Amino acid sequence: MDNPRPEKVAVVDEVRERMDASDGALLTEYRGLTVAELAELRRELVAAGGDYKVYKNTLVRLAVADTPREGISELLTGPTAIAFVEGDVSAVAKALRDFARANPNLIVKGGVVGATVMSAADIDVLAELPSRETLLAQFAGALSAPLQQLAGLVQALPRNLAYGISALVEQRQSEAPADAAPVADEAPAAEAGEPEAVAEDAGPDTGATPVADEAPAAD
Repeated sequence: MDNPRPEKVAVVDEVRERMDASDGALLTEYRGLTVAELAELRRELVAAGGDYKVYKNTLVRLAVADTPREGISELLTGPTAIAFVEGDVSAVAKALRDFARANPNLIVKGGVVGATVMSAADIDVLAELPSRETLLAQFAGALSAPLQQLAGLVQALPRNLAYGISALVEQRQSEAPADAAPVADEAPAAEAGEPEAVAEDAGPDTGATPVADEAPAAD
């Protein structure tokens, strides 16, 4: 058996690498499409996130041989072009479906998403799914109400804490005995032997010496 030519080996390696790197690969038959129609299809697929390339079936079979994608070999009949997808597979499936409706010569045969081989009917189901952006928007919408409630609760925490402290102070004040005078208003009790109190009652200092301490007058 002759060794394959280097250019064929390069194509096989390219297909295998692109299959590995892509989120999906959708197979089509393009028999009967004009050059202008193919160019239009490529533009629409690029806009949807796909790259449309034509390969020989024999080389694609070699690329998927002994891999989980080997099941697509049975789809490799007639002129085959592959739409490689990096991103939203459903968007590319939708673009292929819409183009095929206007151009019946384009036939979507199936494909592979990850390592799962899919039929033409499976691709139709993918085409009916909402886009990734729509799904994310719906998911965000489902979360928005709880998040808004959470934000309101977090915002209300300081306010509710202040109300709680104020209510606690009022409750403690209402529980205090009605006849208890505030401590600040109580007069200090005078103690009998307190020098400060005696000094205050002695009146102003006149400088006179007590009589008991005076010396007797000289004769």
